[in-house]
Amino acid sequence: MSDSVPEAPPEQERPEVEPEYDPAAPAPLDVPRTPTGNAEVDAHLERLGDADHLATDGHVEVYEDVHGGLRDALTALDARPGPPAPSPSYDPRTPSPSYGNRS
Repeated sequence: MSDSVPEAPPEQERPEVEPEYDPAAPAPLDVPRTPTGNAEVDAHLERLGDADHLATDGHVEVYEDVHGGLRDALTALDARPGPPAPSPSYDPRTPSPSYGNRS
C-alpha cells in the first residue's frame, strides 16, 4: 500500500466551442449614430444602443425613453428667449402713432 497520491493525468486542451446560434437571442443592430453637435440630443441617441442587448419586447421602453427625451429637447428650443412676440392686438395694417413733427 502506498501513501502517495497518484498524479492526475494532464488535462487535454479542449477546443473552444462556439455558442450555438439562437435567432431569438438579442443581437446588436449596429446602426451608426452620427453626432449632431448637441450634447443633449447625442446622449439620447446613444441611449438607443441600450436596446442592442435587450430582447425585442424590451426595445419599447428604450425607444419611448429616447423619444420623450428628444421631444423635450425640441420643446426646450421653443422656450428659449427670443424677440418678443407681437401682442395679440397688434395689426400691421394700422399706422403707427406719430410722435410729433420731426423736421
